[in-house]
Amino acid sequence: MQSKVSNRVVPALIAAGLALACGPAMAADPVPNKGDTAFLMISTVLVLLMTIPGLALFYGGLVRSKNMLSVLMQVFAIVSVVSLIWVIYGYSLAFTNGGSLNAYIGGLSKAFLKGVDTNSVAATFSNGVVVPEYAYIAFQMTFACITPALIVGAFAERMKFSALLLFMVLWVTFVYLPIAHMVWYWAGPDALAEAAKKVAAATGPAKAAAEAALAEVQADSGLAFRWGALDFAGGTVVHINAGIAGLVGAMMIGKRVGFGREAMAPHSLTMTMIGAALLWVGWFGFNAGSNLEANGTAALAMMNTFVATAAAGTAWMFAEWISKGKPSLLGLVSGAVAGLVAVTPASGFAGPMGSICLGLVTGVVCFVFCTSIKNAIGYDDSLDVFGVHCIGGILGAIATGILVSPALGGVGIVDYTIKPGESAPGEYVMIVQVITQLKAVGLTLLWSGIVSAILYKLVDIVIGLRPETDREREGLDLTEHGERAYNY
Repeated sequence: MQSKVSNRVVPALIAAGLALACGPAMAADPVPNKGDTAFLMISTVLVLLMTIPGLALFYGGLVRSKNMLSVLMQVFAIVSVVSLIWVIYGYSLAFTNGGSLNAYIGGLSKAFLKGVDTNSVAATFSNGVVVPEYAYIAFQMTFACITPALIVGAFAERMKFSALLLFMVLWVTFVYLPIAHMVWYWAGPDALAEAAKKVAAATGPAKAAAEAALAEVQADSGLAFRWGALDFAGGTVVHINAGIAGLVGAMMIGKRVGFGREAMAPHSLTMTMIGAALLWVGWFGFNAGSNLEANGTAALAMMNTFVATAAAGTAWMFAEWISKGKPSLLGLVSGAVAGLVAVTPASGFAGPMGSICLGLVTGVVCFVFCTSIKNAIGYDDSLDVFGVHCIGGILGAIATGILVSPALGGVGIVDYTIKPGESAPGEYVMIVQVITQLKAVGLTLLWSGIVSAILYKLVDIVIGLRPETDREREGLDLTEHGERAYNY
């Protein structure tokens, strides 16, 4: 018995000694955690649920019955087409290095998912933690799908289907992908840690070279990320981006036939409530999933998604009750969506009490924009994409710079270079961060607003944006698709 034990133990001790002698040189590459992977995949499905059927039903219930099917068709078609764009060139342009244009757009090194396989990994926000790249690609794909679908609500009931498809292909390519790259692309925590370790270890002339290498890694990021802008889950990339594009579209396409003279009440608030509920449920994948890991920050994002939404829905309900005498279901669910929008950029940075304050303010401000201000200006944003998504997104993006403060219950700023290999607290100055947030908001408004206007005009010249007046009056369900949402 003694000899048999020795035969097993001695080789094991020798192997362990060799491993210790070799040290870090033999350190294994990080491997995805099964829990994180499952969490990210479930989050991906939840975000898809937000769009189909969530957003489709939310928007569909708000239009007249003669246009219900057209809205469902538009949202589903956008998801299908954008999914293909994403894997062909979208992911590569959003999340790879773009060379001399890297501040604004990525490259084509991963076009057609070149080099991606089941062993490929993507960085998260923790050193040494990765997820399967396929899971990351799929997760980001759902964001690329829902963002253009949000725009549909601004010009609902009055855009040709062919024009919509062409516009969305162009918009995703020239607006969404650059904004996503500018806000979210970076080298990752491990690249920063490795470069910072070399700086710490270097001496003499080698230190200057190591510092230059660190600066190069830090510069391997999009323009807004380089500024230090914070956007946890898409306040700028998704909501401000889609909201301003929707307003531009609503104004360039013009008002619906009969707008201001004919009743255009929602045909099914029941459908709208179901859609809003699905949006809230799916938004947990949107916000918590954006952490990419199942940890305390994801739990914080989940909690904030609960309370900010509840606060905004409550605030809108009471604001409407006070100003109009009755609270409405439409107002309640609109407020909830506004809260979801506002907390999106702050969900992983703010504390729960800060998120409640954000929700309360957002519910009231978005109510005013969707009623008094919209009526005063007179634009026909059919389903209040600008008033809810753009205004809510702006409020959330700016407030993130305030609510991230540890003094207000926020998590503070993370610096991956102070203690290489760890996420240490970084320097935070509220006014500086708010100014940075304002710059990111301005960048998104200008880029999306100007480029969207050019694309609308281009599509109008090529195939025309609107159907003929008689066809629009009859309803897009029949004139564009030859079928009805309801047959009874």
